Amino acid sequence: MAAFSSLTDRLSQAFTHLRSKGKLTEADIDGTIREIRRALLDADVSLDVVRSFTGRIRERALGEEVSKALNPAQQVVSIVYDELTSILGAGVDRPLNFAKNPPTVIMLAGLQGAGKTTLAGKLGYWLKDAGHTPLLVAADLQRPNAVTQLQVVGERAEVPVYAPEPGVQTEGSELAAPGQVTGDPVKVAADSIRVAKDKLYDVVIIDTAGRLGVDQELMEQARNIRDAVHPDEILFVIDAMIGQDAVATAKAFDQGVDFTGVVLSKLDGDARGGAALSVASVTGKPILFDSNGEGLKDFEVFHPDRMASRILDMGDILTLIEQAQRQFDEEEARKAAGKMSEGSFGLDDFLEQLQQVRKLGSFKSILGMIPGMAQHRKELEQFDEKEVDRTQAIIQSMTPQERRDPSIIDGSRRARIAYGAGTTVSAVNGLLQRFEQAAKMMKRMTNGSRSIPGMGGMGAGSGKKGKKGKKGRKGSRSGNPMKREAEEKALRERLSGKGKSSGGSAFAKHPEAPQMPEGLPDLPPNLGGGLGGLFGGR
Repeated sequence: MAAFSSLTDRLSQAFTHLRSKGKLTEADIDGTIREIRRALLDADVSLDVVRSFTGRIRERALGEEVSKALNPAQQVVSIVYDELTSILGAGVDRPLNFAKNPPTVIMLAGLQGAGKTTLAGKLGYWLKDAGHTPLLVAADLQRPNAVTQLQVVGERAEVPVYAPEPGVQTEGSELAAPGQVTGDPVKVAADSIRVAKDKLYDVVIIDTAGRLGVDQELMEQARNIRDAVHPDEILFVIDAMIGQDAVATAKAFDQGVDFTGVVLSKLDGDARGGAALSVASVTGKPILFDSNGEGLKDFEVFHPDRMASRILDMGDILTLIEQAQRQFDEEEARKAAGKMSEGSFGLDDFLEQLQQVRKLGSFKSILGMIPGMAQHRKELEQFDEKEVDRTQAIIQSMTPQERRDPSIIDGSRRARIAYGAGTTVSAVNGLLQRFEQAAKMMKRMTNGSRSIPGMGGMGAGSGKKGKKGKKGRKGSRSGNPMKREAEEKALRERLSGKGKSSGGSAFAKHPEAPQMPEGLPDLPPNLGGGLGGLFGGR
């Protein structure tokens, strides 16, 4: 996540020098903790949280836990992972509290600009996708066009909106006081509960007004709404970019409305993200969700251990699997896997799989969940998402027969395809060459492997150019068994994103990193079969 990219880089640097040491001295540990402390303070983590965090790490690192470890450096990383998970809220990972007798009432509170209105739509969409029937309530009658914004968001999410009052509609108007001109937000919230019961909505999400800063008027209105509707959940929405003020704001809202959970918004921003590491630890209230984009699907349940894993560049494979299982059709995935193992996986099958992968979100966000990708951040940032569109255009410019059997595509056909896709013949050649290599690799990998090796080679390019003519294009495997094995090994490494330049993450072998749990089905072939190698770098 962008909000933690700087922190990830700093922590990685802090641990780099430990990897070559077989035994750690007190000076080594103190030096590492000093770098961790600087990294956290630079990320705007609360000073009290930093002191407590580094103190616990030092105490454990100087104990027998590290001194008797076979790999002391990795044991220190394990301690940091445990403590990082702890300050993010270990042990309080829970779902929403739903009422025994519907409707469940969820009240959103927070400062103006924290993203409450957008989050209301995302939460409604998430609940609707989970089988609930949510109702959004426009109780922010003070911010200009807040009611209109919620109606637009609700329409996009296909979730109904209860908005009996229009609120302030003039863009240049000043914020109105509660109960003046725009109506009574407390009455709107109370009436929405009756409407939900009459129309059988099982969840009510109330969007309340915010302020540019914490004040008594804001808290009084929020308390009045809380007392009128008796919410099952009061979610405090906080901007991850708020910085050091996060602790003071969280404490004020905790004392004012006694919120039950936290939602982190704007985790896709370029700020330092220290709020996430401070709020849960200071307030003792769990972080329930996080939002990392403007899209309705850019919203997920917050898992402290998985977030700690992302910060330490260990990836988040479990979340990636969960998203894949929601988006992919299991029967279609099995058919694709069968075609891969038979060697009959064509470009039309690849196009279908590519379209399914895109449902998971951007390729940058998908790759960001893979362990060790922080070291390739520059390549990821330079990756053009439109490259996927160009690849799709090339395949769609082919005839059905050409997609099923790319070997029939000769020079004249390549020229026609390039013209139809609005690209060059060299781009078509590159795609066909990479597809041929990836198809061979995918056939070898359909024997039950659960890893995602192919995704690492997204920016790898098309490799060395073969000789011209049919003989060079069909392959140049050596007749020498040892040389042929070396060639195949090099091909596997290239397609899996491995290479001589890959130094690996400082945390790549951390023993406490999330492992693939038993009983989960294999990843869909489009995530386990090397699709990343099909997009050439520019």
